[in-house]
Amino acid sequence: MAETFNVGDHVGWNSEAGEVSGTITKVHTSDFEYKGHKRRASKDEPQYEIKSDKTDHIAAHKGTALHRIDK
Repeated sequence: MAETFNVGDHVGWNSEAGEVSGTITKVHTSDFEYKGHKRRASKDEPQYEIKSDKTDHIAAHKGTALHRIDK
């Protein structure tokens, strides 16, 4: 099972542009729509919205794609 995260946690993930970091702004525990696409989420496999540290971009990722980092 993937590590769980909370709003305010500082996390990192790999993107096409390399390592990205940001702060979790929302935790989804049920299906939701994101940028016009339906995303699957559950209490056992939540998805997280993360605001990038360097831009105003908001990304959505499963916990398996994230790792906790120090600010």
